[in-house]
Amino acid sequence: MQRLIFESSPAFIFLCVLLGLSYAWLLYGAKHPWNKRVNQFLFALRAISVGLLSFLLIGPILKLTTTIFEKPALVFLVDNSLSLKENADSLKTQNALKESTQQLRKQGYEVRWKNLAGMEIEKMKFENKSSDLNGALRGVVNEFEGKNLAGIILVTDGIYNSGASPLYTPWRIPITTLGIGDTTEHADLILRNIEYNKVAYQGNQFPIRAEVAIRHLPDQEVTVSIYKNGMLLRQEKKNTTNKLLLTFDFLVEAKDKGIQRLDVVVNPVARESNLKNNRASIFVEVVEGRKKILVIAPAPHPDIKALRSVIEKNPNYEFILHVPGISRTDPVLLQPGQTELVIFHQPFDLEMKTASLFSQLSKGKSSLLLFIGSKTNLRLLPANGIPLNFTNTTQKDEVTPLVSSSFHDFEFSENSNSIFASYPPVSVPFGKFSFPPNAQVLLNQRIGSVVTDRPLLLVWEENNHRVAAFVGEGLWRWRLEEFSSAEKTEVFDGVFSKLVQYLSTLDDKRKFRFFPVQNEFSDDGPVVLEGQVYNDLFEKIYGNKIDLTLRDEKGKSTPYSYVLSPGGERYKIGGLKEGSYDYKATTTLNGKNENVSGKFIVTTQNIEPQNLVADFGLLRKLSQATGGKFYHHSEWDKVVADFKQSGPKELIHAEDSFNPLIHLKWVFFLLLLLISAEWFLRKYLGSY
Repeated sequence: MQRLIFESSPAFIFLCVLLGLSYAWLLYGAKHPWNKRVNQFLFALRAISVGLLSFLLIGPILKLTTTIFEKPALVFLVDNSLSLKENADSLKTQNALKESTQQLRKQGYEVRWKNLAGMEIEKMKFENKSSDLNGALRGVVNEFEGKNLAGIILVTDGIYNSGASPLYTPWRIPITTLGIGDTTEHADLILRNIEYNKVAYQGNQFPIRAEVAIRHLPDQEVTVSIYKNGMLLRQEKKNTTNKLLLTFDFLVEAKDKGIQRLDVVVNPVARESNLKNNRASIFVEVVEGRKKILVIAPAPHPDIKALRSVIEKNPNYEFILHVPGISRTDPVLLQPGQTELVIFHQPFDLEMKTASLFSQLSKGKSSLLLFIGSKTNLRLLPANGIPLNFTNTTQKDEVTPLVSSSFHDFEFSENSNSIFASYPPVSVPFGKFSFPPNAQVLLNQRIGSVVTDRPLLLVWEENNHRVAAFVGEGLWRWRLEEFSSAEKTEVFDGVFSKLVQYLSTLDDKRKFRFFPVQNEFSDDGPVVLEGQVYNDLFEKIYGNKIDLTLRDEKGKSTPYSYVLSPGGERYKIGGLKEGSYDYKATTTLNGKNENVSGKFIVTTQNIEPQNLVADFGLLRKLSQATGGKFYHHSEWDKVVADFKQSGPKELIHAEDSFNPLIHLKWVFFLLLLLISAEWFLRKYLGSY
């Protein structure tokens, strides 16, 4: 439907007509050499063209209303998880789905198929390793927000092992459920969970706890075994009696350095039908020893307690505290080079309790972290090799931290500054102070709401090792404040754990680096490895070919290769099966072969085989709560019949579009035709 609307009063149309007639009368009212009929025709051309031009000047707008009839959509949401592969006839289900789709489309429905990942599918493959019914339903509802979604037909066994229960979400559209699978509960032993430390230390024993769920197997002897490379390491037997869960505890010795694969196996028993949930593999990294973090302080302090809480959360670190006259420490650890990081709290205190230790340990290769507080003699710092010069040593400021935008060696959490703003202030020396020109600032001082350029936490390199300084006291209050407001200390722990890791890790001076972006990958995604090549100035360069060889646990080697390019430093390898892999990367740099080797592991999710008993009760409750219906997998015809009976209801949309009349092409060509016709006739008849 079309109609004209005007920006000004429609009364101006009469003025436009009057203007066109007046202009034509002035031009053609007198006598002319052509006859009267031609004069009348020229009069009409001039009146129409002038009237139309003046009409366009008052800004008429053409409003076009388009009516759209939107078909109702039906979405078949198909559970494509592994649990259905064991109990469903995929070919029969797919044929029934195709036939139902054809019939529903004939009735006027727009039918689409989706899997639980939200992807459009044409053929069902039961291969997903987890089932998130709630997330899949929410994805469909969000995609069809504001559209004519008649309903969702959920084809599933009702088993979910990821996300929340779909019963807890209020759905605004009817959900029809079609249950497939076997609801019979069989006798079964299920390796439900394995608890273990992912890092163990060579020569030590580490614990493994296996939890076995019992189904319909009373008074049955259950055996759990641990194997390494097919060799039995440990075995334990227990009787089920009438229990539903048995716990098996083992101690295994960490002998060989590197990533070790251990297989935990529940021996099958008679009448057990599902054996896929009887075993799982775990991977334990055996390392030589933990990094030693030595803290030296003249006296106990709450700041040390806060640091200790952060450091001891990492199993790779060993926290060692030395307070002269209070704690006893192995004298060997107080020698240079015996620890990766030395933390001095209140260095050069007023009683000089730790001054000799600083002079001794600062000459070693260990990194240093200095916490400068109220008990530190600030005047003695520059004279003892700490290049921090404070002009005011008596007055104090109260400041909070702010992340420095110039530091990029590691990342802070996105919400760090918002959390920092709620921290109670720490006490720092008043005013500006000088620091090394090569220092990098991690945190700046913020006084109230004023951001300053004074460092609160900074780091610099000196004599081939890193030195960091925190110029303040009272950070223990930060950790307490964050826990009291958020019941966790994620930001505080993240900052100082990264700082400790940054300082305790030796600087990598290799010009060719190659590494996996993480130590552990899942077999349902790609393994991602990254290569980096540097020139003599340690600037990244590109164009180098990297030859990569992967070797699995069976000794099979697979070669790969790619060329480094900007944005193409990473190489993805998909389809790797569960196991431990050795890699070796080679490239040519300045005519020499450079090699890098290492390990990573690929694990598999063993969630789906844990439970193969279909839950039709959940599907009935879901349909009842949303106004839908539940159907058995043999009732495909009833699904189609019920939707046919309810009938498709189209949604009518009206869309308006507004176009100024002067922008229409046909108006331009009409004016051109009128003016050209008048001009041609006048010329033809001998006028000007």
